Amino acid sequence: MSVVLTASIRELCQADHQNRSEVLSGWLRNKSEAGVRDMLESEPTTLYVAEIEGQIAGVGATMNDGSIRLNYVSPDFRFRGVSRALMAHMEDALRTAGFEFATLNSSTTAHRFYQEGGWVDVGEPQTGLTLVAYPMRKAL
Repeated sequence: MSVVLTASIRELCQADHQNRSEVLSGWLRNKSEAGVRDMLESEPTTLYVAEIEGQIAGVGATMNDGSIRLNYVSPDFRFRGVSRALMAHMEDALRTAGFEFATLNSSTTAHRFYQEGGWVDVGEPQTGLTLVAYPMRKAL
């Protein structure tokens, strides 16, 4: 899973990190095998894995507060519907859990993808030290 997360960030999210090493190192800090394991053990997270022909094609995660925490696709499987399928599955899971709305923070790279999926901006983009996050919400 960590291989998909790091490859997706490095190869598909260049609009966000612009190949700046300080941005990449911060973003990738918790995407190692140990980081993913720590996230699963320390936070109320449900992890979703999309497989195609025995390979991990995408990774998603929801939180117990109704938010979507991760939605990353392997560069090898981009534009094959993996992210849309993961999002549909995670949205269904949150709906089944009783949530009327879901939230997420979008990267610049994924912002239009989420808008096309019915997500709307809720507030101004948040600028951290290095990345911009678009807070978004969707009625389930």
